[in-house]
Amino acid sequence: MLQVDRASPTPLYRQIYAGYRDAIVERRLRAGQRLPSTRGLAAELRISRIPVLNAFEQLLAEGYFESRVGSGTFVAAALSDEPQAADSREGRGRAAPPGARKVSRHALAREPEPWLGGPGAFRVSQPALEEFPLRVWSRLVARHSRELRQDQLGYGDPMGHRPFRESIAAYLRTARAVRCEPEQVMVVSGSQQALSLCARVLLDPGSRVLVEDPGYGGARDALSVAGARLVPVPVDAEGLDVAAGIASSRRARAAYVTPSHQYPLGATMSASRRLQLLGWAESVGAWIIEDDYDSEYRYESQPIASLQGLDRDARVLYIGSLSKVLFPALRVGYLVVPADLVPRFAAAREANDIFPSTFPQAVLADFIDEGHFARHLRKMRQLYRERRTALVEAIQTEFGTRLRVLGGEAGLHLVATLPKGLRDRPISLRAAQDRLWVMPLSSCYRGAASRQGLVLGFGGTTTAQMPGAVRALRRAIRL
Repeated sequence: MLQVDRASPTPLYRQIYAGYRDAIVERRLRAGQRLPSTRGLAAELRISRIPVLNAFEQLLAEGYFESRVGSGTFVAAALSDEPQAADSREGRGRAAPPGARKVSRHALAREPEPWLGGPGAFRVSQPALEEFPLRVWSRLVARHSRELRQDQLGYGDPMGHRPFRESIAAYLRTARAVRCEPEQVMVVSGSQQALSLCARVLLDPGSRVLVEDPGYGGARDALSVAGARLVPVPVDAEGLDVAAGIASSRRARAAYVTPSHQYPLGATMSASRRLQLLGWAESVGAWIIEDDYDSEYRYESQPIASLQGLDRDARVLYIGSLSKVLFPALRVGYLVVPADLVPRFAAAREANDIFPSTFPQAVLADFIDEGHFARHLRKMRQLYRERRTALVEAIQTEFGTRLRVLGGEAGLHLVATLPKGLRDRPISLRAAQDRLWVMPLSSCYRGAASRQGLVLGFGGTTTAQMPGAVRALRRAIRL
């Protein structure tokens, strides 16, 4: 019944262990059945006794075998009451009956998105990683590794490392006009965790939330998982149509917005819309979740001040991330919480993952305080301006007026709307075959898509590569 392959890279004892385990799980060996002696099995398999002993020892330790003094080794009697495994011979390969495998009704399921395949031309949210000051970063990491203190090895504050929060609060006050103190800053692993925490603290199952349409799918996912009822609100040249949102659901619990650079269309929310949104939130007791995901990069004007800075009733929760400013693998962002909500968010954080990792925060605090962060930002603004310009010029050269560019004044992406009759999803699928990671604009709509277009990231594509990448895109569009 048991066979071993001496040519296999899998050790002999693992082959023996797996063979017996599978035979027991599949009920080819039954509870109480006697097993051959290790000496006899080794002789039968023509191998050393040592791998057999090691396999039997593991199976005894895991409860598949039991040893009886003076009698030998047997399949454990306790296994007789175990239900038949799902991968038994009779059940293997069969789908579970509908409804048999229960999951949360809010659990997400989606098809793979080929346009998020990896780094390369037009990948949305991909920064210029080759320009990150690795030597400076490595030096700071090495310094903190050498000077690591015992108190940095234990449990930390659920809100985050205090020195880093002080650095972030100072930066936000001066660069983004955010009204905050270090005590209000929570360090998170990115905007997705910040959104999940906001949903957990602010919303109940069934709570209505106004969301931009088109908008950021990750925010919709985080809110949907919490059981929120999303109310799509159209976006125009002034950002979220606040009047339309109020007409759809005046008593919504919250609104999610990207006012500095609307995702994905790129509009900046006008002052009148900002005041209207704040007035609505104050009048009905609603919350505003402001996602300032790439506000550092504006090319035609100075950075736009935050919506949170206009808030006088502590209704805005402000989210920022360092993924696009520094590098995505860092997984560090921040959430500015109204002062009276800090205890509730701290408790939610402790229930989620206790506290954020201290070491990278300590490195980041020095990276900011020593001026490296500001220098890197200045350099990247110029670089991304050049790449944005190269992309716009290449689109004009290859397509003329057939593609209309939207939202190129800020951020790391722009939208190219398609001529009537063209569908963006098939184009994105064709482009992915040539390793062009072009997101279809229609995927950003929750309701019926009113526009067909392509969301083109330019942060990870060099100026020299841009003309060739756009020519390849033209082949995928087939214009």
